[in-house]
Amino acid sequence: MKHSELIRVLKKAGFLLKRHGASHNIWINPKTGARTSVPRHGSKEIKEMTAKSIIEDLLNE
Repeated sequence: MKHSELIRVLKKAGFLLKRHGASHNIWINPKTGARTSVPRHGSKEIKEMTAKSIIEDLLNE
């Protein structure tokens, strides 16, 4: 999954970018308090299992 596709999913779910880390971005949902970190890999794709894990974690919160 491309980084931009995962960010689109997060934004649709109500997440906002809180801050940039060294290699990850921290996203929060102000309504639910849910939080996740998303790796930044430039033009590389995020591994499918990593993207699925992030999305599953957010659905369970």
